[in-house]
Amino acid sequence: MQDGIPGPLRADDPREVAGYVLRGRVGEGGMGTVYLSHTRGGHPVALKVIRRDHACQPEFRTRFAREVAASRRVSGYHLVAVVDHDADGERPWLATHYVPGLPLNAVLAAHGPLPTTAVLRLTGCLATALDAVHAAGVIHRDVKPGNLLLAASGPWLLDFGIARATDNPTLTTAGRLVGSPSHMSPEHALGRPLTPASDVFALGLLAAEAATGLHPYGRGKGLALAIRIAGTDREPPELDHHPSPLRELLARCLAARPEDRPSAREVAEVCREGLGGPGLREFTGWLPDPMAAAVGRIEAATRPRPSGYTPTYVPTVRDPMAAEWNRRVRGNPSPHS
Repeated sequence: MQDGIPGPLRADDPREVAGYVLRGRVGEGGMGTVYLSHTRGGHPVALKVIRRDHACQPEFRTRFAREVAASRRVSGYHLVAVVDHDADGERPWLATHYVPGLPLNAVLAAHGPLPTTAVLRLTGCLATALDAVHAAGVIHRDVKPGNLLLAASGPWLLDFGIARATDNPTLTTAGRLVGSPSHMSPEHALGRPLTPASDVFALGLLAAEAATGLHPYGRGKGLALAIRIAGTDREPPELDHHPSPLRELLARCLAARPEDRPSAREVAEVCREGLGGPGLREFTGWLPDPMAAAVGRIEAATRPRPSGYTPTYVPTVRDPMAAEWNRRVRGNPSPHS
């Protein structure tokens, strides 16, 4: 993938998965590879195929099925929904709506920090998404710049690969911390039980990074940052260089004690008030021109295929938010038309 545009398939990549014709590589990570595909009606989906070494582990399959089930409990604005999956096949996979956008970490690396108004809008929309996650009894547990897509239609939270129901807030897998060390809450880094407040702390980290391009706990690799975060009750991050009202909001989100942090809904309301006139979902010109141009190139490269494209399979799992998502984002009446 170059500049967010899906790259060509490699020789060892599959060409079709469960009837989804694969059109390009979106990215690759520790869990598997993400491909661009389309529904029969030409609507784009991101299809993640799990790595073979994971697929041969029964405990991984069980966890994968449980975590997909948790993610399907969640629907709402600014959430990239899971629309189809198979946890029992030779290679487990899941499909989500494809959002033509760039992850925040790539935007910061290529273009630098965002304007304060864009950060408030981004933070408020992400808080709205997390409010829906928490209302469904789920904790995301991996809110980080790489899991936030910036698109012309706004910011979108993705990757519920390690989401967990709040009634089972286990932190470890075979003795290993689950999550991204550089974007954990203090209680997460210390191996303590998680609550929705842990996602709010991670949201504060992300917002601070979006505003300055720098992690609020300084430079270093993930483990070093996690150690500093774990000791935030003794050495809190320096936030004086952040503009008001963002500075006050960050201080509340990054409070050492979970009970001192605002709820996701409260964060969204503070951001809405900070924006003044325009609402959170006013996205006309919300990104600076260079970022908007980069997103536009991705949109152009991933538009629905012409009518000659005829995959062999129509997804059977219907997402309750799909019609609304297509109306707002793609301007289409139905995800399976």
